[in-house]
Amino acid sequence: MIRPTRAGVTLAAVLLAGTGLLVQAGLRDTLSYYRTPAELDADPAAPATRTRLTGMVVPGSVRHDGRQTVFRLAAEGHEVTVRQRGAPPDTFRAGQDAVVEGVLGPDGVFDSDQVVVRHGNDYRPAYDGSPGTAR
Repeated sequence: MIRPTRAGVTLAAVLLAGTGLLVQAGLRDTLSYYRTPAELDADPAAPATRTRLTGMVVPGSVRHDGRQTVFRLAAEGHEVTVRQRGAPPDTFRAGQDAVVEGVLGPDGVFDSDQVVVRHGNDYRPAYDGSPGTAR
């Protein structure tokens, strides 16, 4: 039976701690937190943090301005104006849920570089009137 020495245990602890710190440092810049407009409003540190923001695209709020799209996301009684660089996906529509990723700007507008449209989990094929198709 091999008995661990004090130096061996210390070396193992240092290596384990070092590995943990490297993993944490590597993940720090890749994590995006998922928040609602209410949580974004309540967090004073929000402008410094890359965030995923979710909510419903407010009907009547979508406007295209050159190479960007501006709209509002709403959830839990709060709204945030979003400025999206580039065109959103073709499935993007007012009145549906979306997730945007970016940073809250100093002007209070959320600067987004990615939009993902959320949809329900239920898939139903179109009903074409023939027997055996979904209704």
